[in-house]
Amino acid sequence: MKVLVLFDLPRPVDPNQTFTLKALREEEDRPTEADVISCLKRLGYEVQTLAVYDNIVSVVQKIQDLAPDVVFNLCESFLNDRAHEPNVPALLELLKIPYTGAGPEALLLCKDKALAKTLLSYHHIRMARFVVSRKRQPLRRIRLKFPVFVKPADQESSEGIVKASFARNEPDALERARFIHQSLNGDALIEEYVDGRELYVSLLGNNKVTVFPARELFFGDIPDGEPKFAHSKAKWDGEYRWKWKIKNGPAAELPGGVEKKLITEAKRIYTYLKICGLGRIDLRLTPDNELIFIEANPNPSLAEGDDFAQSAAMAGLSYDTLIQRIVEGAKKTS
Repeated sequence: MKVLVLFDLPRPVDPNQTFTLKALREEEDRPTEADVISCLKRLGYEVQTLAVYDNIVSVVQKIQDLAPDVVFNLCESFLNDRAHEPNVPALLELLKIPYTGAGPEALLLCKDKALAKTLLSYHHIRMARFVVSRKRQPLRRIRLKFPVFVKPADQESSEGIVKASFARNEPDALERARFIHQSLNGDALIEEYVDGRELYVSLLGNNKVTVFPARELFFGDIPDGEPKFAHSKAKWDGEYRWKWKIKNGPAAELPGGVEKKLITEAKRIYTYLKICGLGRIDLRLTPDNELIFIEANPNPSLAEGDDFAQSAAMAGLSYDTLIQRIVEGAKKTS
């Protein structure tokens, strides 16, 4: 069985270039791609790769020449712009080739955080009250309860989320929104800040969905009274995480009834946002044991050490079994 692993790079690349696993991990900083490719080879698949920057013709040509049974889609951008991520699976659908992961509908919905929240609020999913400051028409007043949280409405991986994203008053919130408009060239989502535990729920499947045990972001030594949220340093800066003892791990014991509700809510969100294949839902558990939706990730990292694979391991699925099931799920959606 032939599998083409499709991924993006932030620079022009020869479509015939091959990558060693070491180069992917160390030179390209692509641990997910390295882990997935290594696993697919262990499973006995005939694996080829294609790195994409701006050449649509090379994608079409490679698929026509190789005729893969499945495309393992790890492509999150085109022209180094993540706004184009939905166009990649849309192209694969036009080519009538089975592929792993979310389709264009889910990616479009989840990339617009305000749109996703509006849709989910219609279905009575609990979330913080929010407003959007548009780049073309910035807000002058914010009619929410402070403090608030200000983040880009269309970015991922905590991009644009820093300590200043937490605003205790209207002037600070408006200033942060202006920064997002000017520096990130996008809209700003402003929502009431929700105190509580940060939980990540991973799901796998299409018609029949498996919910893995929740993971949690532990804020370690962040002082009491300080806001606790997954800004970019708390998420990606190893030294910062070590200093403040921030870590990801299996969720601590959940209060009675919360785990069942967590599974139900995660499945509902997964369905309403048209996520298929796999996805991760981020929620907050308040001190009153209320689950509050934060956002959905229809294309979570699949590196072996990251939350999705670790959640699967908590459910008894080895990494090889997980990747095998993702490939099998792609075949079912063809």
